[in-house]
Amino acid sequence: MEIENIERNLAMGKEMKQAILDGAQQVAVPAFVSTLCICIVFVPMFFLAGVAKFLFVPLAEAVCFAMLASYLLSRTLIPTMVMFIMRGHEHRAVEPKSFIGKFQRGFERWFESVRHGYQQLLETTLEHRKLFSVCFSAFCLLSLGLVFFLGRDFFPQVDAGLIRLHFRARPGLRVEETARLCDEVEKVLRSEIPKEELETILDNIGVPYSGINLSYASSGVIGSGDAEILMSLNPEHHHPTAGYVRRLRRELPARFPGVEFFFQPADIVSQILNFGLPAPVDIQVVGADMRANYDIAQKIANRVREIPGAADVHVQQMMSLPTLHLDMDRTRINQVGLNARDVAQSVLISLSGSFQTAPNFWLNPKNGVTYPIAIQAPQYRETSLQDLMNTPVNSAGARAPQVLGNLAQLTPAARPAVVNHYNVQPVIDVYASTQGRDLGGVASDIMKALKPFQDPAHLPRGTRIVVRGQIETMESSFFGLGVGLLGAIVLVYLLIVVNFQSWLDPFIIITALPGALAGICWFLLITRTTLSVPSLTGAVMCMGVATANSILLVSFSRDRMDAGVPARQAALEAGYTRMRPVIMTALAMIIGMVPMALGFGEGGEQNAPLGRAVIGGLLFATVATLFFVPSVFTMIHGHRQERLQSQQR
Repeated sequence: MEIENIERNLAMGKEMKQAILDGAQQVAVPAFVSTLCICIVFVPMFFLAGVAKFLFVPLAEAVCFAMLASYLLSRTLIPTMVMFIMRGHEHRAVEPKSFIGKFQRGFERWFESVRHGYQQLLETTLEHRKLFSVCFSAFCLLSLGLVFFLGRDFFPQVDAGLIRLHFRARPGLRVEETARLCDEVEKVLRSEIPKEELETILDNIGVPYSGINLSYASSGVIGSGDAEILMSLNPEHHHPTAGYVRRLRRELPARFPGVEFFFQPADIVSQILNFGLPAPVDIQVVGADMRANYDIAQKIANRVREIPGAADVHVQQMMSLPTLHLDMDRTRINQVGLNARDVAQSVLISLSGSFQTAPNFWLNPKNGVTYPIAIQAPQYRETSLQDLMNTPVNSAGARAPQVLGNLAQLTPAARPAVVNHYNVQPVIDVYASTQGRDLGGVASDIMKALKPFQDPAHLPRGTRIVVRGQIETMESSFFGLGVGLLGAIVLVYLLIVVNFQSWLDPFIIITALPGALAGICWFLLITRTTLSVPSLTGAVMCMGVATANSILLVSFSRDRMDAGVPARQAALEAGYTRMRPVIMTALAMIIGMVPMALGFGEGGEQNAPLGRAVIGGLLFATVATLFFVPSVFTMIHGHRQERLQSQQR
């Protein structure tokens, strides 16, 4: 922008030094205000929460510091470089002989013809400015209605080439049978996924019976009838992972009736966005009455399964796991010199090992290596209920060694396989994913489906239903970005008011923003991109650049009006003069965003909405800056000039 202004002053016949000083002075304040506007619109980024905050706050900080550094260099380094490089060339008109020089001269002739064409089109627009303004405003207003057709997602899905399949057979199924079933499922997987695209398959079957602490395991199996199959596709070439998942969701339940299948997030990005949950939607039934809450959760799951786009709907907890209940005879235990703790500790050590309850280590004096020592009954000796009842129970104060059968009665029962808590309270989780539909649309239907269940009259006392997961984070992030964006526009408006000492000129400047919003909506619709945190971040970036370009045009128009030029002629001259910097600023931003918008590179789908929002917004914002803003400027200031002239008469 500054170089273009220096060139304009040189074309007016000024000496080099004077042209540099005048050119820098004319754009100093507008450039500073534009820089501050771009920085201010990034304020909403600092109000994000969760994962979005850590992803986009560094982006906002980088842009703000880069803009401030750019303004400092444009005030100091650029004029100095112009003085050294262009010295002696201000009045020369030598015909270029090199290819680059000829190309530049040809490009300048072509650009001048385009600029003259724009000037004629702008003259026609200003002649019919009222009609154009009404039509353009109506177009922008109607375009904003496309928001309801775009759909909403927290973040776009990333094709990492990983599939995590979880299946659950009937409760109490022996782990050997689960392994056999897992082999049958693998055969189907290998038939559906081509051999050259399938790289590895890893099975996690059942819960390990060992001294390993399961708190550090990432597997979600809760019993011997559960299994997870992790698949890694060929990173070099494979079909879209979502297509395979969609096909397997249809084939597996048909091949294995009675087995529950659901897919969980496999890549690290999805796991982080879900905050460790196995699905983006988590409907929690919170309350102490777990049996009644489980029945409510099953009804909710049946209702959610009917929602279009909802997939893998299931209740996470299992209430019918076959268990053995030991009822201790405390009177007899006390008679033999034992207590309940001795009985429980003996059973725990015999079946699960002693390392988690009483860790012991042995230091080998020969090699200096420390080995953990765990005491546990051999699993091959626990083959029947009688073997279990023969478990020895002993203590230092016991009168005589005892066996478990003398001290407790064994009763078969069905108990919960796992008990989950959230903020101390027991919860039953209904998990759901999405397929072929945006998360926001599915979430809206889920909220409608939950209304009949949220009536306190139909819930047990103390029970409530809470929706968590990506839905909760998405709503809070969208609300924070929306409020922050409106607040940033207000701050930008007030900042421009202070600079222009007027309430009307800042209003004229921000009239380019509806065009930018309309362009964002249209470009996202054309590229089939949903609204998400990245696309809203791109909208914020677009607002800053659009405001900066509009400031350049309006500030030049005001300068021409202060020189005594009529409003219409001032707007026409501003459009003709500022066309190059406006187009070059927008074009540089658009070209820089093209690779991001195409989603090149690993994980490029994540930031593609940001680039698409910026490109679409700047395309329409540039048109608004070059045509709509001059029209509004002419209508407002032209009317004021006519009113002043009539008062003077």
